[in-house]
Amino acid sequence: MKFSTKILPLFLAIALLSCAEEQQEIEAPTIDYTKTTPADFTTVKKSKQAPKVTFTEIARAAGIAFQHQSGAVADKWMPETMGSGCALFDYDGDDRLDIFLVNSTYWPGKEKALAATCKLYRNQGDGTFEDVTTRSGLDFPVYAMGATVADYDADGDSDIYLTTLGDNLLLRNDSGRFIDVAQQAGVGGQKWTDDNGGTQAEWSTAALWADVDGDGWLDLFVANYVHWSPSTDIYKSQDGKNKSYATPKEYPGSTCRLYHNRGDGTFEETTRQAGVELPMAKSMGMAMDDFDDDGHIDLVITNDTQPNFLLRNRGDGTFAEQGLAAGIGYDEMGRARAGMGVDIASLNNDGVPAIAIGNFSREALSLYRQVQDSFLDVSGKHRLVQSTLPTLTFGLLFRDYDQDGYQDLILVNGHIEPEINSVQGEIQYAQPPQLFWNDGESHFVDVSARSGPLFSTPMIGRGLAAGDLDDDGDLDLLFTTNGGPAYLLRNDGPSGRSIALQLRGKAPNLDAIGATVTAQSGDLKQQRMVRTGSSYLSHSAPILNFGLGQRQTIDRLHIRWPDGSEEVLENLTADTKYWIEQGKGSTKQHAFANHGE
Repeated sequence: MKFSTKILPLFLAIALLSCAEEQQEIEAPTIDYTKTTPADFTTVKKSKQAPKVTFTEIARAAGIAFQHQSGAVADKWMPETMGSGCALFDYDGDDRLDIFLVNSTYWPGKEKALAATCKLYRNQGDGTFEDVTTRSGLDFPVYAMGATVADYDADGDSDIYLTTLGDNLLLRNDSGRFIDVAQQAGVGGQKWTDDNGGTQAEWSTAALWADVDGDGWLDLFVANYVHWSPSTDIYKSQDGKNKSYATPKEYPGSTCRLYHNRGDGTFEETTRQAGVELPMAKSMGMAMDDFDDDGHIDLVITNDTQPNFLLRNRGDGTFAEQGLAAGIGYDEMGRARAGMGVDIASLNNDGVPAIAIGNFSREALSLYRQVQDSFLDVSGKHRLVQSTLPTLTFGLLFRDYDQDGYQDLILVNGHIEPEINSVQGEIQYAQPPQLFWNDGESHFVDVSARSGPLFSTPMIGRGLAAGDLDDDGDLDLLFTTNGGPAYLLRNDGPSGRSIALQLRGKAPNLDAIGATVTAQSGDLKQQRMVRTGSSYLSHSAPILNFGLGQRQTIDRLHIRWPDGSEEVLENLTADTKYWIEQGKGSTKQHAFANHGE
């Protein structure tokens, strides 16, 4: 399946853009979200009832004592309301997932005695976590936004790229201690000049690692938001009396940046050469996939009040931007939405990818399914419109939380304006997260109310990451909030059987990022890619989890490694984690701990 290279007629593009500009100036109508949805939109066939899986919030009990600091006082500066993310990864090589929580800090001149820092918590393997922030060299203040993790230097351990409002950080992992080498490596970011001639650092948001040019080394793609600084802050008001947080429409956009990994610890910025210099971008999220199955990584970039991008990889290290032509740039009315978190999955296990994008309140979630060389918004067909209209969605992931073999949908929500309810009575500032069960028949069922108390708890949600933190075979969740705590949700099931795969590629792509795995178990066929990116400012564990329901084995496992080589394994046993090394098959395995308890 290939993307069409035809360009939409100029008159159509101009019409859509004009429509978008006109529509954005019109105040959205007040919508009554309390109206009851018709019964046929809230139920599924009796033969396909959603399971009652319980998530238990355990952050404090597990030793996670974290408070996000936005620096907010009374100025209502725009970055205060946007952070921040999180990451799940194994920083010390003990095969247990550790927790990294991204933090911002106080504004210059408004510091307090105790500086806020990011936090790293080591998984001790007994359900508790140890704060190793100081020991790992991460106890420094920075106005950070998000994180992405990979072994960029192929030395066998995981490194962190930290996006910030300022110079970004490349935190190289040296035997469990992190050293910032961003400036030496050439990935600290660029500057822009304000109207007064002042030099300002770019405001970076999402980032991901991927080998976009096929040389084996992991390149770095960084999203930037808008040109904002304290000296250029614009006064806006929701009620005509008090200052409100400004919207991105008030500020110029900032292009994404692509950094080519030279393989010697340094990077070359190739933004312009690669065709991804897009100065009108106001980017918040990014996800990777191979939409045309040509072995090259394509990228989806969400933009806030600007059209979303679909960057198709030409196979030579350059990209063609096809968001508008492919149908994901605007909504069906020709308006750019406020794209935040993003993820990609095959909804029906048919190999056809779908892109989910979290949007602003009064904008429903976008769900675009690929149809030949374009995408169609199928959020209505999948029953995701009514329940996502009042929410402002940041964190967003497809994950099979009940291990039945179908990808479910998790949303983390929260508004940006504390006083929003005073001017839009149906919209709340704090909003509960949402969990939608995929019934395998093109329907998503909202099971939030029956999945544990936290899914009914309003919060100012931002980051979301997933991984099996307690090694029992099902996926646990990590939420972050703006100006609040982090939440750790243990999946207490009951859930189906599963198999987890930890892939190790050939050097230099030891993380096997970009590998595609197809698992066949009886009549159930699933496909996953080893990815970075997705969600909002966050990094999920790169381990692939395949839910099997009550099936006992994966009969056939096909792996297409990032270099194009292929490998087949057979008869993998359920309730087991496998380590698979490229060219060597399964090198070790172990049964999940306490599965089903």
